[in-house]
Amino acid sequence: MELWFTEKHTEQVHFSIKVKEHLYSVKSPYQQIDFFKSDEFGTFFTLDGLIMVTEKDEFIYHDMIVHVPMAVNPSIQNVLVIGAGDGGTVRELTRYRNIKSIEMVEIDEMVVRACQKYLPLTASHLTDHRVQLFFKDGINFIKNKKDAYNLIIVDSTDPIGPGEGLFTYDFYQNCFNALTKDGILINQHESPYYERDAKQMKRAHKKIKELFPISEVYQLHIPTYPSGHWLFGFASKKYHPILDLQKEKWEQLNLKTNYYNTDLHVGCFALPTYIKEMLAHVDE
Repeated sequence: MELWFTEKHTEQVHFSIKVKEHLYSVKSPYQQIDFFKSDEFGTFFTLDGLIMVTEKDEFIYHDMIVHVPMAVNPSIQNVLVIGAGDGGTVRELTRYRNIKSIEMVEIDEMVVRACQKYLPLTASHLTDHRVQLFFKDGINFIKNKKDAYNLIIVDSTDPIGPGEGLFTYDFYQNCFNALTKDGILINQHESPYYERDAKQMKRAHKKIKELFPISEVYQLHIPTYPSGHWLFGFASKKYHPILDLQKEKWEQLNLKTNYYNTDLHVGCFALPTYIKEMLAHVDE
């Protein structure tokens, strides 16, 4: 008998992975959590039937969500991560010795504990002495923060269920307030390809663009995400992601990465025409 995991990307498009073993399944107060083992993608982790992380391609997501802002301002010291229960974002941040504090706010403790057990590849650095874990609602956590962080990374799930509130204007306003005058906001920006995802992408970009003087979008390829074509948002009060890239300074850190490099940094902001047109008409 063969066991397959199937995720519905649209009503007409499904993505399937042959499963070697169903490692873990539990219903938390917030969502359904499952871990599977496969030959092709290694261990992979799903929430409510949607793939969050696989061992094979997680490096792409985590390289691009962390090293892009860090190469623009390698002097960042205080970071807030909202979501990111698998720990991969924190893992990459801990590679920077100059970072003094990483606060990670994840609403679902059961996700973090399960990742520590079944996905040590991503979760093994959550015990770093600079990391503080808060099992709270990130929306409420950030409400009264002022000038507290040089970098905020919103590593959220899709805008449904527990992640829905992380795509609102009020939340982005609170992020703006919580950033220092040179602060950078990176957010999971959805996909431009399928209509449902593109709608959420435009919705998020419109709100961020209204708040931040610098608001750009960059792309990456993640094979296990819907369409494989994914976006992150880069917003800042001061820094432009290309004009202010600290190429030499970042390269002197000698960090080994498997996806990110400073040539790609510039290239990932060069968007296809159809995405440019979407972003240019977010107000319509």
